[in-house]
Amino acid sequence: MQVTTTFRHMEQSDALKTYAEEKLERVAKYIDSPINAQIYFSVEKKIRHIVEIVITAKGVNTKAAEATNDMYAAVDAVIDKIERQLKRYKEKIKAHKPNGDERGRQISKKIFQAESIEASTEPVIIRTKTETAKPMSVDEAVMQMDLLHKDFIVFTDSINNELSVLYRRKDGNFGLIEPQRA
Repeated sequence: MQVTTTFRHMEQSDALKTYAEEKLERVAKYIDSPINAQIYFSVEKKIRHIVEIVITAKGVNTKAAEATNDMYAAVDAVIDKIERQLKRYKEKIKAHKPNGDERGRQISKKIFQAESIEASTEPVIIRTKTETAKPMSVDEAVMQMDLLHKDFIVFTDSINNELSVLYRRKDGNFGLIEPQRA
């Protein structure tokens, strides 16, 4: 497991870093290697201690944050939260049998400057990012959205091999955009 730690608005503490890394070993049994973990320690107003952990592994991305008045208690709470998420993920994934095709489609995401879209000129692209739309079922896409705390996800449907978009509606339900077959 590769762990990166960042301290914000506080002194770097080797004891705290070691404590968090030891606790992270608890969740390693739920996911496949290689595992990259990023831990962010921060203090707000000298009393609010915040720990955020982002884990990226083969097929799993998850993040959680917790704030308390003690940094060690925040580490314990956020590790418990991630462990619950990964247990739930592992239980759901047991029932799913992958189709063996791990290739995904490459998709490109472009962010445009809002003023350039409204004007009659050519839109200005601020940032472009290329990602892989991994093959997964709709249930897996919902699970990934929950783990990543995202409002939408673009994926390749493992049943019909078409590009689909799953999004969270304002009423809390989910919407699915699928291509229309001609």
